[in-house]
Amino acid sequence: MYKFIFIDLDDTIWDFHENARLSLADMFTDRRLDRYFSDFEEFFSIYAKKNIELWEAYGKGEITKDFLMAERFRYPLARMGVNDQELAEEIGHQYLEILPTKTALMPYAIETLDYLSSKYPLTIISNGFTEVQYRKIRSSNIGHYFSHIVLSEAAGALKPDKRIFEYAMQLNDCSNPKECIMIGDSYEADIVGAQNAEIDQVYYPLNTDAENKKATYRIKSLRELREIV
Repeated sequence: MYKFIFIDLDDTIWDFHENARLSLADMFTDRRLDRYFSDFEEFFSIYAKKNIELWEAYGKGEITKDFLMAERFRYPLARMGVNDQELAEEIGHQYLEILPTKTALMPYAIETLDYLSSKYPLTIISNGFTEVQYRKIRSSNIGHYFSHIVLSEAAGALKPDKRIFEYAMQLNDCSNPKECIMIGDSYEADIVGAQNAEIDQVYYPLNTDAENKKATYRIKSLRELREIV
């Protein structure tokens, strides 16, 4: 039924949540941010909430990449009364240096990639920053599984814009969206985006509050993909 598999990277294959937490903890310790926060958990809770808001705004085209990168660290510091733009920029750069070196993958990621790549050409479709995403892929040693890596900065569009999916189809010399299927954890970016491009979807949510969201398929583990493709 399908000839081409499109798949998200962060929190679908690469465990972004775990890797980000480890990277932030390293940076928090190195920069002695306990001078400003009671502990790492306080810092992380403030940062994580703001980071989600900023990524949602970035996905809608409401803010720039540079603003996102600066604001997500300026905001937690400002909440503690620390108005130090230089420090915010420094820890932001340090975080992006550490993050792509982490290698935790989602459960069953490797065996799933082994299975899928033996049957289909695989294409990553990601909104992540180009330089960071390529380093993640290299550090995790998963690049050889993919025929194409489609990143929003190169495609000129962010998920859920259908143009990034159409760009992936062009790279695969595919003219029929019904020959493609998209796998991802973000309903707004991956699932709605694929729907916009008339591509079937596999929704792999990380939480349980997504039961009423419509998708072609829904899985709780990557191992379930064998039943679909």
